[in-house]
Amino acid sequence: MTSSRRHHLKSLILGIAKDLLAAEEKQTEEERVRYMEEKCPPLSLPGSLQELQDLCKELHQKIDVVDEERYDLSVKVAKSEKEIEDLKIKVQDLIGKFKKPALKKVRMSADAMLQALLGSKHKVSLDLRANLKQVKKEVKEEEKEAVGDWHKNIEDKAGMGGRKKMFESEA
Repeated sequence: MTSSRRHHLKSLILGIAKDLLAAEEKQTEEERVRYMEEKCPPLSLPGSLQELQDLCKELHQKIDVVDEERYDLSVKVAKSEKEIEDLKIKVQDLIGKFKKPALKKVRMSADAMLQALLGSKHKVSLDLRANLKQVKKEVKEEEKEAVGDWHKNIEDKAGMGGRKKMFESEA
């Protein structure tokens, strides 16, 4: 398709869309006028005080009815919006793909991070090595003593923690 043909088709489509929008606008204006004539008849003010009070009462009743309808519709809309949100969440859960924002890598020292979190008023220096415990290696001498002469107490250590002698002496 050539560019001139494409341009011509595009202009035709835009012209049709413009006509459709104008027709839709005219139709909505006609509907609005018809609705206003139906719902709001021309106002004829009565001459006497009693008729004027009756008209006011009638208008107040109509206002109450309209307010009730408006409230009911607003509750329905809120309920529908909540249901739509719940369904959107369910769809997201079913798809299992959540949009994760691209996070930037930030190189920041611990001191700068604490200063950013606590504000510039607090001067905090973080020396992690100062809080560590000092551990000294101790040589366990007890194990060396235990390895010593194993023949020395062989009778005491023989079977069942030295209870073997007790059974032998009774028998």
